[in-house]
Amino acid sequence: MKTQQQLNYERVAKAIDYISTHFKNQPDLEEVAENVNLSPFHFQRLFTEWAGTSPKKFLQYVSVSYAKRLLQTEQANLFDVAFETGLSGTSRLHDLFVNIEGMTPAEYKNGGAELVINYSFTSSHFGNLLVASTAKGVCYMAFYEDENQALELLKAKFPNANYKQHLDAMQQNALFIFQNDWSKLQDVKLHLKGTDFQLKVWETLLKIPMGKLSTYGQIANELGNPNASRAVGTAIGSNPIAFLIPCHRVIQGNGSFSGYMWGTTRKTAIIGWEQAFVKEGTGG
Repeated sequence: MKTQQQLNYERVAKAIDYISTHFKNQPDLEEVAENVNLSPFHFQRLFTEWAGTSPKKFLQYVSVSYAKRLLQTEQANLFDVAFETGLSGTSRLHDLFVNIEGMTPAEYKNGGAELVINYSFTSSHFGNLLVASTAKGVCYMAFYEDENQALELLKAKFPNANYKQHLDAMQQNALFIFQNDWSKLQDVKLHLKGTDFQLKVWETLLKIPMGKLSTYGQIANELGNPNASRAVGTAIGSNPIAFLIPCHRVIQGNGSFSGYMWGTTRKTAIIGWEQAFVKEGTGG
């Protein structure tokens, strides 16, 4: 049975899809509400409860023109920002408490035969999640539509590992990020299989503050290799940790939100939600 959180996300996602498809006609609140089978009053309330802002304000946050302004005005010192510049601890959340440890070749040889992996299914503001962990940390987190398919994708990464459906402390700690009160967050340990370059890219993504956006080219520049945009894109596309490693904050240089393994609509939803959280302090 779907949770209320999941039902709310699906309605919001449907509204985002509709608005994105019909934006040239500037659909009003009544039209969008009708498309998701709600009265305008209930749709406005549902959307505001979910996003922390009104549908109209949310659309401003996810517009291409707004994204371009963020890229143009705030990228010069994006990766050098310190608390003294006015950014709160919340906006630097990922950089502060997520720690990545790369797996050794011995840990994932023979298809991960020596690994014991716990996994569990849960829901979030942005849809259903599968999260998995080893004894050292979370090794996988992905949004999904089909539970069986999601589990198959996880097992394809470590085909010979020993799997157990169990929500452990590693996973629970990581999932605290989806709660509104982050004051009690502890360090989250990630235990990831990746090349040295992939790990460097994923670590760089953690430095993008909440409410900010970057591009593939800017990530490449930060890594000291301006010609590596394509390789950066490939590494971002193979990110095994949804949301915690915020690859959703990397967009095209033209302001487009396309290019997200868990769907453009979900990426748009996350970006808009984070903008509302930072700018209005009411996300979720």
